[in-house]
Amino acid sequence: MTAAATAARPAREATRVTAALAARAAALRYDELPRDIRKLARQCLLDFLAVTLAGAGEELTRILLAEAEEQGGTPAATLIGHARRVPTLQAALVNGAASHALDYDDVNMTMGGHPSVPILPAILALAEAQGASGAALVTAFVAGYETLCRVGALVAPGHYARGYHNTGTVGSFGAAAAAANLLGLDAAKTAAALGIAGTQAAGLKSMFGTMCKPLHAGKAAQNGLFGASLAARGFSSREDVLDCPQGFADAESPDFNPDPALAEPPGGWHLRNNLFKYHAACYLTHAPIECARALRREHGLAAEAVREVALMVESGAARVCNIPAPRTGLEAKFSLRLTTAMALAGLDTARLSTYSAANAGDAALQRLRDKVAVEFVRDWPHTLAALKVTLADGSVLAARHDSGVPAQDLDAQGSRLEAKFLSLAAPVLGDKQAEQLAAAVAGVDELGSIAELTRLCVPV
Repeated sequence: MTAAATAARPAREATRVTAALAARAAALRYDELPRDIRKLARQCLLDFLAVTLAGAGEELTRILLAEAEEQGGTPAATLIGHARRVPTLQAALVNGAASHALDYDDVNMTMGGHPSVPILPAILALAEAQGASGAALVTAFVAGYETLCRVGALVAPGHYARGYHNTGTVGSFGAAAAAANLLGLDAAKTAAALGIAGTQAAGLKSMFGTMCKPLHAGKAAQNGLFGASLAARGFSSREDVLDCPQGFADAESPDFNPDPALAEPPGGWHLRNNLFKYHAACYLTHAPIECARALRREHGLAAEAVREVALMVESGAARVCNIPAPRTGLEAKFSLRLTTAMALAGLDTARLSTYSAANAGDAALQRLRDKVAVEFVRDWPHTLAALKVTLADGSVLAARHDSGVPAQDLDAQGSRLEAKFLSLAAPVLGDKQAEQLAAAVAGVDELGSIAELTRLCVPV
């Protein structure tokens, strides 16, 4: 071991990041939450239910459901979109995977992944089993969300750059903190829950484009719930998993950044920087899609008039969503070239059916896709895209868009999310029940039992 490495280890232990984050999560109470934070939590819940209902019929969800039913156990929690109940850990797994199956769930750039899908499946299952209130659910969600973002900041950027999928790894800590808050664990037991979750945390970016990517979200939810449940029973763990030698940060990232992990975020809450998805593809494709949509809208752009397309994005996208010639709908969600071509051609990138093997194999779309050249730029904002389209007559059109700017008008955002929710939920639940579920989410803070909400998540 080098002298530098030896010197670094005591410094990591001295920061006590795990203890600080555990204390924050354990102490958070509903009456401390600002009104906009409560509203954002409800918006995250609505969006989560939308994408989970839509993902409930996916093949990967059916496979996990079959496995859960074969394993059996106490039917304590609802499977969203299915008239079935399973043990809480299985519900966390299946609902978590379903929620990420379509890659249509929310994003936070500080944690470097998808924040709601590891947290909400864990605490919905736990809240339903325990008869917890809606206010308790909201509080637990915020505790988990803030913890998850701070852990993401702790190991950025090296953790993600090494090939870890933060939704599965960092997400496990968010789920554990949320479940611990809901269980009323003190700071010491919350730290133990983080340790139990942390030793399970996994997820590889190399699995993007396969069923394993959404599995990461389900496993994170399950890991966190399992960790908190065992900690509540007295199961032991290191209480400094984030700080210690060969702990999470030491083992899984070349970076250890306690300052951003412990600092107050801009605006005071990480939740204020949540980003919702309005295109059913990898979030790093959203800025290019918005550029292409703007050019088509503003210039009446016809796909056949395009000679060549030059797209500039941050270099990290090359390892995330750069499948050059996708063959399946799932692969299409991770193709900068094809999603840009779809938007230029006028396809509705918000519709789930757009991401299909038929569209991936469409000859006209493939020709347009092959005109898209992607330049990956170092030291470029992560969520910024610049698009230049050269037409057959030699004229050039250009657009730029940054998809990393959170909405300032929460009411307008809420209207857009409700439209997304109804478009995804109504085909599963029917119009009337979908509207009832949306109303229940809007009033979730007042619910005496979360079961009043979860019963509406089942088709009748």
